This record gives sequence, structure tokens and C-alpha cells, in this order.
Amino acid sequence: MLLADTVIEESIDVMHWAISQSDPEYMMHHMGDAANALIAECDGRFKTALDRTKYAVRYPDIDASESRATAALFITKLDAQLDGQQWLYGDCPTLADLAILPFVRQFAHTDLDWWDAQSFRHAQNWLQAFTASDRFKSIMTKYTPWKFGDDVILFPKPQRTGPDAPQSDLSQND
Repeated sequence: MLLADTVIEESIDVMHWAISQSDPEYMMHHMGDAANALIAECDGRFKTALDRTKYAVRYPDIDASESRATAALFITKLDAQLDGQQWLYGDCPTLADLAILPFVRQFAHTDLDWWDAQSFRHAQNWLQAFTASDRFKSIMTKYTPWKFGDDVILFPKPQRTGPDAPQSDLSQND
């Protein structure tokens, strides 16, 4: 992201910048040292294990099943933290949830049958609730692949604003 003369390269830094501009859902409310450490752990050891699982052909000297087991340890930690609550730090999403969920989704999609067979039910329910949300669906729009001769497609599709526009549903309990 280019902001004035500054380039913000890391997605977590973009998230921090955006929330510093406006945080109507109070996503920074529970963002203490533990939440920031959890994001760092996700971005470090978990992301490394995820990459070595998802892109195993790029790492021929690394055992992909060992990488998956390493990643699963992080999911187990998240699962324990989610026990008895909808989000990592309570009943509402925080920056930690939104920073970590996309990587958990990538990990789950490396082998959905394996993911579904695991015992981390709280983490599975957390991911399922996120991917079923209107917010997630609005940003993960599927488009027909464009081919020569098709009409021009503008990205992103213009969004409706105003009182009749769709509202966030991440904080709702189902």
C-alpha cells in the first residue's frame, strides 16, 4: 500500500494503519501483548510450517507431514484459546482474529479431509463462522475468468453505501 511517500509492505501494518484511521468495531480493544505475540507466532513458525505444507514441492528436503504437524500445534493452541468463546479474545473479533484467520483458512485448504478429521473443533467452528459471514463472502467474490472479447470487468466491484447497504455480521452470534 502506498501512503503519501511511505510504502506499507506488510499486511499486518496495513491492518494497523486502517484500524488507526477508524475502529468502529473496537478490534483493538483486547489487543495486548498476548494478542500481538499470537499474531507474531502465526506470522513466524506457523506461516513457515504452512508454506512448507502447502508448497511441499518447493521444499524437497523438508518432510511435509512434519511441517503439517508443526502447524497443527499452533491450531491446537488456538483451539484451546477458543474453548468457550466465539473469538480469540471474547465475543467480538479483534485484529488478532482477522490477522490469523486467513492463514488458518489456507492451512485447512491444504487438505480439507484431514482438517475435518482433526479434533480441534473450536478452531474449525471459528473458521467456519468466519467463512460463512457476509463480510467474508463480500470480499471473496468469485468471478468468471475473463477472456479476450469479454466486457471489461472493474475490480473491485462498486459497493453500495448508505442505510440500505449490507452491515457487518462478524460480531453476531448465530
